[in-house]
Amino acid sequence: MRQPAQAETGRSVPSHEGIESPANPDISATHAIAPPLTKGFRIRAFASRHWGKALVITALLVLVVLYGPRWALGPLVPLETVVQRDFIQTVVASGRVETPHRVELGVQIAGVVLRVPVVEGQTVAAGTPLIELEASELRATAAQAAQAVQQGQARMRQLREVQSPVAEQTLRAAQANLETAQRALARSQALRSQGFIGQAALDETQRAERVAHSQVASAQQQLASARPSGSDNALAQANLAQAEAAADAALARLRYALIRAPLAGTLILRNVEPGTAVQPGKVLMVLSPAGPTQVVVQIDERNLRLLRLGQSALASADAYPGERFTAELAYINPGVDAGRGAVEVKLRVPEPPTYLRQDMTVSVDIEVARRQQAVLVPTSSLHDAETAAPWVLKLDGRHVRRQFVQLGLRSNGVTEVIKGLHAGDRVVPAAAKTVVDGVRIRAAAR
Repeated sequence: MRQPAQAETGRSVPSHEGIESPANPDISATHAIAPPLTKGFRIRAFASRHWGKALVITALLVLVVLYGPRWALGPLVPLETVVQRDFIQTVVASGRVETPHRVELGVQIAGVVLRVPVVEGQTVAAGTPLIELEASELRATAAQAAQAVQQGQARMRQLREVQSPVAEQTLRAAQANLETAQRALARSQALRSQGFIGQAALDETQRAERVAHSQVASAQQQLASARPSGSDNALAQANLAQAEAAADAALARLRYALIRAPLAGTLILRNVEPGTAVQPGKVLMVLSPAGPTQVVVQIDERNLRLLRLGQSALASADAYPGERFTAELAYINPGVDAGRGAVEVKLRVPEPPTYLRQDMTVSVDIEVARRQQAVLVPTSSLHDAETAAPWVLKLDGRHVRRQFVQLGLRSNGVTEVIKGLHAGDRVVPAAAKTVVDGVRIRAAAR
């Protein structure tokens, strides 16, 4: 029986690591290089099976090199040092320069501006012309009113110098005529009784006597009216008073055409130019009266308990940050602005610098308390600072420990520690959230 073809041609003999090599002895060259190829394949096969473990080991070695000191010695943490020095607690605020009051100026009559002889920022004395209106019509009205006054005065002189004396003379003449008529009537009555004249003649003398009586009565009325207590005089006086009142009103309106400074000060706003038509009620200028300068600031109501009248302060204008001037707390508003949660405070500036201007923005530091050689810690290192049990993380050897503290004054990012810390102690900033009580740390250089 014949063998299978494989037996006739020989069989493959397994080589190292599963690599087959031909069994044909004629292939001697190939068989000579087989051992080196087999070794390389063996290395690659080993690497392919264990490369993951090698990568893990390498990563672990890198982590140990990089983070080994951190795990062994703790994280590197910047620390704050507790200091001891004189300490001043201040309340900081900003506001504006103002005078105790301001005067808003406008016109009292409608008109057209003729002249504005002052400029904004100018210092003026009391009575200085500020705004002049076109006033030709007002001057004409005032002149007409003055003429009416003169007419009234002339009427009074006429009553006093002419009408009254004439009335007196008229009365005397009427009285003389009456006496003559009475004598004529008496003679006519005697003659009539004797039959020398008729009744008609008697009637005529009686009529003449009655007319003379009427003339006397009329003259008496005219004289009474022309006297100072008479009706003519009273009417003339009333007309004169009315004319004088009209003249005063015309002069007042004429004076309204020239607006003057009511008091000395500095013009801080000018909102009018020549040719402008103006109406009453509009503010055209603002005058800052000469006098004490003050700074008005808004203080957070939480600091109200710290403020007292007479407290000193240092202020600086934002326009001149390198310059400082002194101020004194002079007024605390009794009310609180509910919308802003702030209290208005006014500080008097006894010696204002020359560069200080109205409405300048000013920052003030009001001194509210002072401590000699206080133990101070940065406020940023405090935990639960607003509670009854504030604490810090204090460095104790190579570890940090929670240390409860008693706090005092606070100002400008620094807090006084009354109890719990000493000068030279080092504490962890509260911002280092990963550092907890008892952990080992390394202090970083600052």
